[in-house]
Amino acid sequence: MERLICIAIGYVCGLFQTAYILGKVYHTDVRKQGSGNLGSTNVMRTLGKKAGALNLLCDCLKCIIAITVVRMIFRADYADILPLLSLYAAAGCILGHNFPFYLNFKGGKGVAASVGLVIAFDWRIFVICAIVFFGLFFLTHYVSLCSISAYFAALVSMIIFGQMGSYHMAYSYMMELYILMALLTVLAFYRHKNNIQRLLNGTENKIYLGKSKNK
Repeated sequence: MERLICIAIGYVCGLFQTAYILGKVYHTDVRKQGSGNLGSTNVMRTLGKKAGALNLLCDCLKCIIAITVVRMIFRADYADILPLLSLYAAAGCILGHNFPFYLNFKGGKGVAASVGLVIAFDWRIFVICAIVFFGLFFLTHYVSLCSISAYFAALVSMIIFGQMGSYHMAYSYMMELYILMALLTVLAFYRHKNNIQRLLNGTENKIYLGKSKNK
């Protein structure tokens, strides 16, 4: 039951669709622009870099808030599985972000919310993902490639740190943690399936910090 509660808390937090709200402020429906995705990259392309940065920040924060709320509620009675419950909260937030019921279940791809996940869950994973993301970004300028690579790095890092004893949970809970993170990784790859196809075809758009170009 506690897992379902964590998912529900996360889902409610994930329903705060920053891109949709920013679109209202700018009088632009982001869903009808660019890729049509309610994510930071499409917001940046459609509304500008400042709006994209704000969108990224807010989408990160909602996952951090979800994890913080769950930790406050369950830290007394479920301290032995708090990392697992935190990941369930993050999963709920990502689901709420990706599949908001009031927008016909069409949201973002969950990457920005997942940044909040790794920040709140384990700062070391965040550092590793940041290195992977920006290292690839300055080499390729493909945000989609950077995102899915960083996601995979997060999964591998979580397993390594978990096996090193960082999360102090019983074996069965650790396996559940790994499986849940693996499912989130699969979801991230699935949400990027069109980007992956364009990467394979050599038609994916590049992003530059100075100015945007399409190649």
